[in-house]
Amino acid sequence: MPDIESVVAEIAESLSRRTDRGKVATYIPELARVPIDQFGIAVFMADGKMFVAGDAETPFSIQSVSKAFTLTLALGKVGDRLWSRVGREPSGDPFNSIVQLEYEKGKPRNPFINAGAIAVTDTLLAGHAPKEALGEILDFVRFIADDDTISIDEHVARSEKQTGFLNTALANYMRAFKVLEHPVDHVLGVYFHHCSIAMTCRQLAMAGRYLAFSGRLPGQNVSVVSSERARRISALMLTCGHYDGSGDFAFRVGLPAKSGVGGAILAVAPGKASIAVWSPGLDQNGNSVLGSLALEQLAKAMRWSVFGD
Repeated sequence: MPDIESVVAEIAESLSRRTDRGKVATYIPELARVPIDQFGIAVFMADGKMFVAGDAETPFSIQSVSKAFTLTLALGKVGDRLWSRVGREPSGDPFNSIVQLEYEKGKPRNPFINAGAIAVTDTLLAGHAPKEALGEILDFVRFIADDDTISIDEHVARSEKQTGFLNTALANYMRAFKVLEHPVDHVLGVYFHHCSIAMTCRQLAMAGRYLAFSGRLPGQNVSVVSSERARRISALMLTCGHYDGSGDFAFRVGLPAKSGVGGAILAVAPGKASIAVWSPGLDQNGNSVLGSLALEQLAKAMRWSVFGD
């Protein structure tokens, strides 16, 4: 088996020379200002060792990667009742599309497209004021990452609110079909803020540990979720975690992963590693170009694909 430290360093070195980096997300003005010439990678191993390279200590907005964490919290609150409001199938449409909602009477196809994550956020508001619900999400992320310094980038949250017209349309459409139970402005306020959580690759790899290691935080004897639930969340990440590019990502990489338009991807090699990559340049589906390439190279070099060597 190749040496993981060398593999991580080689990936960072090879990608630093790439010129085809995609384009940063411009529909959120604050993300449009992020320099495209950045790449970071962090790999947390089962033995507790962390291997990093590139811009692994640079904070970024995790955007839709936060949806894996809010899904975990929502399942902890309502269990399988969540699936009466959100589906579990790939969408086949862009992450912010309203077309599918119209066909299916306001029920989002899965919890990782925007509509689905907004419905999940509505679940977390039950019995809570928006500030309390957001605090619970942030506390959870700090807990799983073992880092109380993680915070929300208020500039990004404000930028999302000012330009979130499609998300507002999605939320109002779901509210009309009673998929949302709380005021749209409350739900979107929490949604925009949890997407604006800022983390580094190192912090994000730490946060993904429970998904990589059967619901537990290795070395701490702490269970975050059951092994069955961790497996099911990972299954959704594999099939739905890259929007309508999920099939191609599974084909090329073969790891459960969740991407975000900030350029981050959280991936898990079950029983082996939690991996975070970040590069802000995106492909046409909203997924990090260099991040996807890095994970493809890593999975191949380490033979980590869930489908075998």
